[in-house]
Amino acid sequence: AAAMAGSALSRVPDVQIDGDGVFKYVLVRVRGAGAPAKDVVRGHSWAEYHADLFERTAEELARHGLSCECLGGGRLSHRPEERKIHVYGYSVGFGRADHAVTTEKLKAEYPDYEITWADEGY
Repeated sequence: AAAMAGSALSRVPDVQIDGDGVFKYVLVRVRGAGAPAKDVVRGHSWAEYHADLFERTAEELARHGLSCECLGGGRLSHRPEERKIHVYGYSVGFGRADHAVTTEKLKAEYPDYEITWADEGY
């Protein structure tokens, strides 16, 4: 089961965010049965609340036998024409995500971008 969970975990994208705009994001720790955990970033403009993002993510992962917990949230400002992403803010319900972790994930996904973060702002 651990090997299956591990392969399911490896298929979970580290980053799924909208291509443009300012939107909420959550940092989620994903676990398989007996498998190591990994943190993923999910950010979409359709989400009115951070909980909407987390619930949708949890539902998708559950179908693959994976569980998850929300480590916090914030906002992303994604400006593809400038190749910039700024990470900031917090989630009222989940607290502030570790923006440094989020930034590292985004840098891996968008290596040619300038990615910045700040604890200020909402």
